[in-house]
Amino acid sequence: MAPVATDTLVRTLVERAETVRAAWLEAAAAELHGRTTRGELEREQSDILDALLDGLRAGGTTLSDAAFDQLRGILADVSAARARLGFTPRETAIGVFALKEGLYRLTSDDDVAVDVTPLLRLVDDLGLFTFETYAAAREAIISEQAEQLLELSTPVVKLWEGVVAVPLVGTLDSARTQVVMEKLLNTLVDTGSEHAIIDITGVPAVDTQVAQHLLKTVVAARLMGAECTISGIRPQIAQTIVALGIEFGDIRTRATLADALVDALRANGRTASAGVPA
Repeated sequence: MAPVATDTLVRTLVERAETVRAAWLEAAAAELHGRTTRGELEREQSDILDALLDGLRAGGTTLSDAAFDQLRGILADVSAARARLGFTPRETAIGVFALKEGLYRLTSDDDVAVDVTPLLRLVDDLGLFTFETYAAAREAIISEQAEQLLELSTPVVKLWEGVVAVPLVGTLDSARTQVVMEKLLNTLVDTGSEHAIIDITGVPAVDTQVAQHLLKTVVAARLMGAECTISGIRPQIAQTIVALGIEFGDIRTRATLADALVDALRANGRTASAGVPA
């Protein structure tokens, strides 16, 4: 495949680089409406243009060529930074597409006779690549935030010496069960607790899948040497469990978190009122 830019076009770009930069900067700044500083925008564009020229000099034909490795890296970094700063996809891509204004400026000069059409197509590829990397970065950020929220929504609290509890609120799915299990097991190790209470008062409904998730968590806690109690078994949930034929086996269940705590304290030979041996 023939190079995107002829030697004449590359030479013209180098000679008129300041003209291209100025037109590009004005076009991008007008679209971004102060979302980034002019100095920062100028530095980004300078890095992109320099990497573009290096790739063209190396005979790059498409953006996927090794000649444009540095350019792709710069665009990916810019896209990721824009995603973290909350820029929209349009604001991110427009910074690259605005380069066309600089290229059009070349064709408007009477003393310059070059065909920039191949370069315009390459700029389209740059813009699409920027959009794709922005989307990937944004998805990664959303996934990270969702994981952080999941961590916050499944706290493990120490109720008493040797007793920890996991107060669950909301739907319990496989991903959340895994987080609950990991946090509970780590807390059991860190605190040396012998009793764990899983409180499902805030779980709206219990079906076969939720029950299986609870059973897995209880089994994992037992493997760590801790006794586990499931509390928050409301009448409606009890009826549902019976209707579905769900068997909790020898797992201890209690109606309220308070009842479960009393049982755990008794098992430890302590009383809830005094916290001393009974």
